[in-house]
Amino acid sequence: MQWTDEGIVLSVRPHGETAAVVDLWTRAHGRHMGLVHGGRSRRLRPILQAGNHVDAVWKARLADQLGSMSVEMRRAFAAETLDDPQALMALSSVTTLTGLLPERDPHPNLYEITLFVLGFLNDVTVWPALLVRWELALLDELGFGLDLSQCAATGANDQLIYVSPKSGRAVSASAGEPYRDKLLALPPFLTKQRSATVTTEDINRGFALTGHFIEKHLLTPRGQTLPASRMRLVSQLAA
Repeated sequence: MQWTDEGIVLSVRPHGETAAVVDLWTRAHGRHMGLVHGGRSRRLRPILQAGNHVDAVWKARLADQLGSMSVEMRRAFAAETLDDPQALMALSSVTTLTGLLPERDPHPNLYEITLFVLGFLNDVTVWPALLVRWELALLDELGFGLDLSQCAATGANDQLIYVSPKSGRAVSASAGEPYRDKLLALPPFLTKQRSATVTTEDINRGFALTGHFIEKHLLTPRGQTLPASRMRLVSQLAA
């Protein structure tokens, strides 16, 4: 068995004295684990950093084996964010949450979205809103997408400013007013009536919205919590 693909490094753990086991999210083959011989060497350590975009060749005698993997750098996203603590936290959050995807199950649309987001981590005026949208896309890929197209109560598609924390459906201003304290805020940049300007408050509300459903549907059933990197990032962005 052998394949060649591109991928994003999600995590790396030492194996033996010189090797490393890599969790690589590939475009066409999904998440794949592979043993990289010499993965802890001076040449390969900079390549095997979470968030890097690489080319990989995976080989195994049988499809269900761990297999061996060789990698070459495409783009060093990890190195590009080293001087920006918030961008580095965003990168860490993306790679950690991507680890929730099932192994060997391709998600090509989310993969493309992820590369797009990583490509903008050098522009703080853009990537926070993109990261919120990425988290919405992650929920959708895993079967827990939110319905933000129309009001759950009236069917109208204007003045959508709330989201039900139970159903994940949008709620209009008039229908949600009596329950406003129990509803999540829906920032304008996530609706069809999106505006060009995205405020800090919009970003905070966006992360609160996606964080609620990520915890509810993806993490709590596994006994996990939101990544520490994401919690620190949201705290700093809100400051």
